[in-house]
Amino acid sequence: MITGASSGVGRATARAFASKGARLALVARGAEGLEQVQGEVERLGAEALALPADVASAEQVEAAAAAAEERFGPPDVWVNSAMVSVFAPVAELRPEEIEQVTRVTYLGTVHGTLSALRRMLPRNRGTIVQVGSALAQRSIPLQAAYCAAKHAVDGFTESLRCELLHDASRVRVTRVQLPALNTPHFSVVRTRLPRHPKPVPPIYQPEIAARAVVWAAEHPRRELRVGFSTTKALLANKVVPGLLDRYLARKGYEAQQTGRAVDPDRPNNLWASVPTDDSHGIFDSEAHSRSPQLWLATHRSWIAGLAGGLLAAALAAERQRES
Repeated sequence: MITGASSGVGRATARAFASKGARLALVARGAEGLEQVQGEVERLGAEALALPADVASAEQVEAAAAAAEERFGPPDVWVNSAMVSVFAPVAELRPEEIEQVTRVTYLGTVHGTLSALRRMLPRNRGTIVQVGSALAQRSIPLQAAYCAAKHAVDGFTESLRCELLHDASRVRVTRVQLPALNTPHFSVVRTRLPRHPKPVPPIYQPEIAARAVVWAAEHPRRELRVGFSTTKALLANKVVPGLLDRYLARKGYEAQQTGRAVDPDRPNNLWASVPTDDSHGIFDSEAHSRSPQLWLATHRSWIAGLAGGLLAAALAAERQRES
């Protein structure tokens, strides 16, 4: 079950699971986008069900979950990926905009998690993947509503994890903290910036995020961080948060805008879906298609074993020389 499946990370994740033969329940507001991604995953050989629903509504999410369960049975993996944002200084945000970002990005994750738990807890198995961001633990200027919602997702998830451990449940919840990605989000996000919004470099392709989500669904990791930029930002926030505040104050505005003006009347997806053609945005020329950090993060046991073997060989060689 994938929410936010019609665009960006959700769409790339659907294709990644489809390539592994998964049966997919695809949830998003826009029926047109869902039909497109359903066709894409079916061409990859997967069985898919498109379920138009607004994750801001607990009733719609539960109805989608019930329809998916009727078709495929209860879910083994539930991916909460739906999100919206607003690019604007805090003083220019409107209450209704903050409420909508909160409803979709935070409460949408809550609604999805609750529907997943209703189907996983009785069977005592299943995995919930919360698609997060470096911004869930380190906020930046001009995205206060989104950063706050992602912080809330982290707080909610940590409480749930403790409860699952208390109950000795085999249901697992994990987070995937993502870096800046080249998705259509920046072409449809609501903005009051004078220039076109952009992700803060370095930028990665959404397929990297999708690989991370699939890996997290299959491996018992509490949290998976993607990209050296994510790791560096979270480390800097722990060690020198005040210095990072000042750095972002100086660099954060310019880093989130291109050099060209943005049409203030362009369609945006805050209140309704805006169809997009792909999981990619307009920053292909700047985006990395590989992440050495992700490879290292997903091969820790292999690397530890190799290091242990090399150390053992070195010690054995040293003992032989001494003898």
